[in-house]
Amino acid sequence: MNGANAGGQRRGVSQQLSRSGVRMRMPRGGRLFLATCLGSLLVLVLYFQSIGKPEPSVGTSSTPKKSRRSPLQTLYSGDQQRQLLADQKSLQGRRELLEQACLSHTKKRQVLSPEDLKHLIVDDKHNLIYCYVPKVACTNWKRILMVLTSDGRYTKPLAIPANEAHVAGNLRTLSEFSAPEINRRLRSYLKFIFVREPFERLVSAYRNKFTRSYNTAFHKRYGTKIIRRHRKNPDPEALENGNDVSFHEFVQYLVDPRTQREELFNEHWERVHSLCHPCMIHYDVVGKYETLERDAHAVLSLAGVEDTVEFPTSSKSTRTDGNMAARFFKHISPFYQKRLFNLYRMDFLLFNYSTPEYLRT
Repeated sequence: MNGANAGGQRRGVSQQLSRSGVRMRMPRGGRLFLATCLGSLLVLVLYFQSIGKPEPSVGTSSTPKKSRRSPLQTLYSGDQQRQLLADQKSLQGRRELLEQACLSHTKKRQVLSPEDLKHLIVDDKHNLIYCYVPKVACTNWKRILMVLTSDGRYTKPLAIPANEAHVAGNLRTLSEFSAPEINRRLRSYLKFIFVREPFERLVSAYRNKFTRSYNTAFHKRYGTKIIRRHRKNPDPEALENGNDVSFHEFVQYLVDPRTQREELFNEHWERVHSLCHPCMIHYDVVGKYETLERDAHAVLSLAGVEDTVEFPTSSKSTRTDGNMAARFFKHISPFYQKRLFNLYRMDFLLFNYSTPEYLRT
């Protein structure tokens, strides 16, 4: 730019400032500084306006239109930290341990598909997502959610038959929504999961599915296969009915490489990390079967429905615990104990369960 043009531009700027009432000329560096300050102020104003806006609704008729704080803000924000009950603080600690374990023990970052989200039940009315894990009180949690989403059809969880709670279609799962709707819910809903000591859950699944006479479907589908593959000289009746599978045969079936090559594990003995993907989906609450009633009350309180529904109290007298699991593992050789532990190792690590003392590995 030549001197004449530059001089003309400076005179033009001076004339504009004079017309706007500004008498004092400002150095060029000062003008740049002022412009930078004004630009920064504008950015700050726009930023605070944007974070003050409510989350857009997902676009379904059952989704509440009102704005709400995210579950993480509700549970962990500093202004409420002092008011949290002791059990809620414990839940926060559990969640932090899970995040640390995910960072330490998972390397690959996978991409979730709708198929991976079939265990995540959605309650749009109360902004809840629950990942159900069989043999971890999932029947009662499904009953609770049926009460919450039924618009008055159901009022008492225990009045809902157990088989009805498991009917596909009674509750919506996250896999039914489009990708944008899935992401919206994952960002803003209260997400919770309940877990259990892995081997106690496994023994519970075995007892329920292979030692109860009414589970003929499991006997036919899995029992006959297990006996055919892992029993020497089985009699024709066992091959036909599959109703007398031993726990040792069940363990052999689980650790057999052919099992997972042929088909996915049944959900009753599938690993929790494979059902609910806790290192990909950041659950706000990780409840435990061992503290079920306390943790369930905390979840219902966080959801604001503690006055609407109460989690059913268990009346089981033969609940599978550590002592019962120890009796089942007593006749499992160290070789199979080690292979089985390696199979469920991630569930032990992610959910902070110690290696059982009865294992001889």
